[in-house]
Amino acid sequence: VQLQAFGGGLVQPGGSLRLSCAASGSIFAINVMGWYRRPPGEQRELVAYITSGGSTNYGDSAKGRFTISRDNAKNSVYLQMNNLKPEDTAVYYCTADVRSTLVDHFQYYWGKGTQVTVSS
Repeated sequence: VQLQAFGGGLVQPGGSLRLSCAASGSIFAINVMGWYRRPPGEQRELVAYITSGGSTNYGDSAKGRFTISRDNAKNSVYLQMNNLKPEDTAVYYCTADVRSTLVDHFQYYWGKGTQVTVSS
């Protein structure tokens, strides 16, 4: 199972970005999908997650500005980020709780991360 994220880049304060992440490989089922981020010099923190049924949860920094969504048919999760601030600068990682066809349990997989830089 592999996760690959797309959509990072440089954006001015107040701008928007949309991150995408697709899971591929021998996938039997996916439970939770989500996004974490690691700001420079800080620890990784939750941005948002979404269950297979569509329930969502957001970290405090994301509430009101970011929206997480998913397409179960495409094994993909998205993060729409609006009104971006310099403090949103971080490497963003997608994660998914996946049961592969090779095992009988779920486990979390992580993408390699995509850089988001908010600067004028």
